[in-house]
Amino acid sequence: MIHVTPARRPYALLAAAIVLVLLGAGVAWGVGDALGLSHTPAAVPHEDVAAPPRRVAAPAPPLASVVVPDEPRTRKAGAAVADAVAARGLPRPAVTTSAPTPAGTPLPARAPDLSRVTTLRAGVLPAPAGAAESYRLGVRGAELAVDGTDVAGAAAGLYRLADRIRSGAEALPAADAGRLVTPRLGLRLTDAGSVGREPDPAAFAAGDDYHLNTDVVGPALLPRAPWVDAEAVARVDAQFRQFVDHSVAQGYNAVVVPGFLEYVTFAKVGDGHAVYPPGDTHVDRARAMVAAFGPVFGYAEEMGVKVFLLTDMLAVSPPLEAYLTRTVGGLDVADPRLWAVYQAGLAELFESMPFVDGLMVRVGEGGEVYAADGWDYSSKLAVTTEASVRAMLRALVDTAGRAGREVIFRTWTVGVGAVGDLHTNPESYARVLGGIDDEHLIVSTKYTLGDFYSHLPLNTTLLAGAHRRIVEFQARREFEGFGSLPNDLGPLHRQALRAFLAANPRVEGVWNWTQDGGPLRAGPMSLYLRTGFWQLYDLNTYAVARLAWDPDADPAQVTADWAYRTFSADPDTVAAIGQAMALSRRAVTGGLYIGPYADRSVRALGLEPPPMMWIFEWDIPTGDSAALDSIYAVSGGRVEEAVDEGARAVTLARRMRDLVAATDPATWRDAGLREHFARTLDYQVNLFETLAAYRTMVLRHAQWLDTGSPAAHDGWRAAASAYRVARDVHRQRYGADLDLPAYHFTAADLGAERADRDPAMAWAARALLALILVVVLLGLRGRGPGGAAARGLLLGTVRPWRVAALPAPASRADRVLVWLVPAVVLVASRLVFTWFAAPAHLLVSLGGWALFALVVRLAVGRRDPFHLWAVVGGVALLRSVLLLAALAGRGPGAYWFAFWTAPALRAAYVTAAVAAFGWLFVATAVVLRDRYAVRRRRVVGLTLTAAGVPLGVLAGLVALIGLERALTVWNDQMALLPWGLSRILGITVYLGIPTGLPGYAAGVGAALAGAGLLLSMRPGRRAA
Repeated sequence: MIHVTPARRPYALLAAAIVLVLLGAGVAWGVGDALGLSHTPAAVPHEDVAAPPRRVAAPAPPLASVVVPDEPRTRKAGAAVADAVAARGLPRPAVTTSAPTPAGTPLPARAPDLSRVTTLRAGVLPAPAGAAESYRLGVRGAELAVDGTDVAGAAAGLYRLADRIRSGAEALPAADAGRLVTPRLGLRLTDAGSVGREPDPAAFAAGDDYHLNTDVVGPALLPRAPWVDAEAVARVDAQFRQFVDHSVAQGYNAVVVPGFLEYVTFAKVGDGHAVYPPGDTHVDRARAMVAAFGPVFGYAEEMGVKVFLLTDMLAVSPPLEAYLTRTVGGLDVADPRLWAVYQAGLAELFESMPFVDGLMVRVGEGGEVYAADGWDYSSKLAVTTEASVRAMLRALVDTAGRAGREVIFRTWTVGVGAVGDLHTNPESYARVLGGIDDEHLIVSTKYTLGDFYSHLPLNTTLLAGAHRRIVEFQARREFEGFGSLPNDLGPLHRQALRAFLAANPRVEGVWNWTQDGGPLRAGPMSLYLRTGFWQLYDLNTYAVARLAWDPDADPAQVTADWAYRTFSADPDTVAAIGQAMALSRRAVTGGLYIGPYADRSVRALGLEPPPMMWIFEWDIPTGDSAALDSIYAVSGGRVEEAVDEGARAVTLARRMRDLVAATDPATWRDAGLREHFARTLDYQVNLFETLAAYRTMVLRHAQWLDTGSPAAHDGWRAAASAYRVARDVHRQRYGADLDLPAYHFTAADLGAERADRDPAMAWAARALLALILVVVLLGLRGRGPGGAAARGLLLGTVRPWRVAALPAPASRADRVLVWLVPAVVLVASRLVFTWFAAPAHLLVSLGGWALFALVVRLAVGRRDPFHLWAVVGGVALLRSVLLLAALAGRGPGAYWFAFWTAPALRAAYVTAAVAAFGWLFVATAVVLRDRYAVRRRRVVGLTLTAAGVPLGVLAGLVALIGLERALTVWNDQMALLPWGLSRILGITVYLGIPTGLPGYAAGVGAALAGAGLLLSMRPGRRAA
């Protein structure tokens, strides 16, 4: 028998509704605070670029002999001069050596006449104060002379002379005769280039290897004794020597080589076996590594090049981590006892590899993606607090200082931990590093206020600070085609360097990345000095060295020198290349960036999205609504400007192509290089055409979502057709090209496919709303076929306390329709919401409703469930009406557009949606008590169980699958966040989501269900 409790005044329910609305408002505030889209104008440097004027090459001096001190560096430098003379078509002079005795009388400062000079003589003069690594060029008697203040200075003078001869420049300008030339920056580092990397066509063809390990010794590793492959070591040795020789010739004097832990045995810890016990293979392997690679990297010392080893901290191996756990209690990176172990390892390193001049440390990146295959050394993102950074630096700098070495600390903390803004925030820089005043500490910082993107301000942390500073530059710009596009950064780099030097006298060096940055094999198969069209980005390496010596050097002249020495001696060809390169920055910044967005400093999701957000991490045009809608919103209605920018970039790329194509092939030294250049520019035109079409499509789509304009709709559809044609042509031409690989449009296509369905989804939502309206009208009438079911659903939606008094319908149709109609609407509305393309979302959302319904249905047992379905179905309709109303305008795309970009609309919707969701539990409890006479305590228990079971089951399922994998599948189907996020960085890592969250949620769900079951089984009084 059904007991019906008389209807009460719904004041208690009104209070519950108010609480639910307040709860919804709180959730809406939290969501808005988490998303937090905001933007301000960015102080983007203005790049003042000019093409070099046409020039006729100056005659090369007719040298017959080159006499240099008998030192490895000067012998190499002398040979470079001889090679440069031969490259100009003259007989190669003989290179002889002499003892490194002081040179003769001072060189006169007068205009030289080199037409009759046949001998070049290099010598060493006593160095004036502060003039190390300096030189003078001039004519002494009948000889061209290079006087160095030391061997390094003599070599530098010879290399500069060789560069001038090879570049077609005047070998000895009158203004330079007898002038002491001293490098403005005394520390000029490079990375290790492409040393140790192999041009593996299969690996590069896949294009999806996003590992970031840059270790140079990987190809030589063996899994067992003798631990290293001698032949592979010889190949690495040859590559390293080639790279060092090239770098020294360009003007660099230091190299950064990845490595640290793999060379250390920790013999200075305890009895020598505390970390690695007797017989541990780490010891034998480290000794083999030192014996094999010590002579390899020691070659740099012969050439006067400092060697810094590079490591992420915290670097660990399993035995080391176990030892730290035993002795320190874990990886407590603020504990001096932990750092004492690393101090011992560093001291051992300096003894076993005495040529190493210091250690470079990074704390902002690490983990599995940086680990080398085949060994168990890895790194952890553990040094994330002010205390741990300071403890680390004090320990390492103290050890380095005692050994006469240095520590270079990179400020690249990229949002990790409490020191996450150390790289970009001068206040954080001062707070974290202030007071650590030691001349053995050097701080290294990227010149941009962020990563190596264009459209970013100069890094303000480099304008001050009491520490020795070096500035980081990237020649092979990873975010701008990995060096596959012409990209003359000389003017921008000069502007940055001069700004820092003018503001901060502690800036004393540069670190130029010739190859590093980004994944090793996810871009073109270009390996510096060895494979591909590396000459294109060698311009930026060449320019940084020239600017480090002389920040006032003319970048246009540097580009002309590079073009002459690399491609052609013909004045017209050199001028054409110079003009093309002068257009390169405008082309790249216009073709790869959306200017109205990129010129703003943006914050979203608590992060600082990069200025190239529409192309995610290197070569993936994104299709996600979060990025594309935000770009549109930040652009502030400047759609026409953004669209025109893409078209202008195509025009510039075509102009560059025409300039190079118009050059006479016979004037190029190497026909292969001309072909490379021409193919590169064809590729750039095609790529920019494709990206311009895609840019137009996504911006017009967002404009239509925002305004509903028919013109925007028509522009979107036309651009969508143009994009698909351009994409197919791009894939066909470059899909199998290793030098000029096609961009990956998978994510773009996912977004485009869903956008295409927006209009149809809007109509489907309107149809469902019409169906619900019919239900409402039937419910108001309350008679006829389906009338009882409709009446029950209507009351269940808005007045659940009246449902108990409804008579049970006699019609079977009403008993079916009362649950079937809400079920159909619920499923259909979620299908519409997901564009019929996201089963993962349906599994979670509909699975939650199904499990809830199952629990409450079991609760009423054999009693008539009509009234229960009326309430549950009514709330389901209410929840669906809210969703469908948001979809009926312009489909799910408009829903997400408002979610990302319209705070007021988002807050109103989230408030209502959360309140409606909470209303489900209140209304269900009411009907259980009033219609089914369930005891009050048992009502609470059953409601808790009904809430806990879906949470526990679904969260447990996600925990079983893995949160990262589950989010990846869901995001791939919904296209809300960048598709590449999980494949490159990881959604959980990037957004800081604890990977154990599903497990905790499953535990909470189980606890709720368990508590509910206990409550529902305990006796209590019947409800009044």
